[in-house]
Amino acid sequence: MSDRIRINLVEGSVAFCFSRDAAQSLRTAIDDLMEGMRAIATAKASGSQISPQAVMEYQHVGEVFLEVFCNPNIWPNPYAAKVLLTVRDESIRLTTEAELSRLIEDLNAFIDAP
Repeated sequence: MSDRIRINLVEGSVAFCFSRDAAQSLRTAIDDLMEGMRAIATAKASGSQISPQAVMEYQHVGEVFLEVFCNPNIWPNPYAAKVLLTVRDESIRLTTEAELSRLIEDLNAFIDAP
């Protein structure tokens, strides 16, 4: 079963059908991204070198195609990070940036909703 998720963007929002399983999968991908960002921040704070962390390239095909991309190596911290978000179906394609922290909030609200 799919519910509607609303993702708030810098200006406006987008809502589409999304399953709870897909939301959990996206949360897992974001958790992995955050681990990489924490590793980068820890290395910078200690002055040590760290190899570049893997980018997040999440894709989901359902009623719409959703892609979320983020390169953790270009952001100073997770709070400043943005993701490239693409939502499309056969009649429309939206590609825009969204704040990572806001995406996490929206995703958690969707997962935790009754």
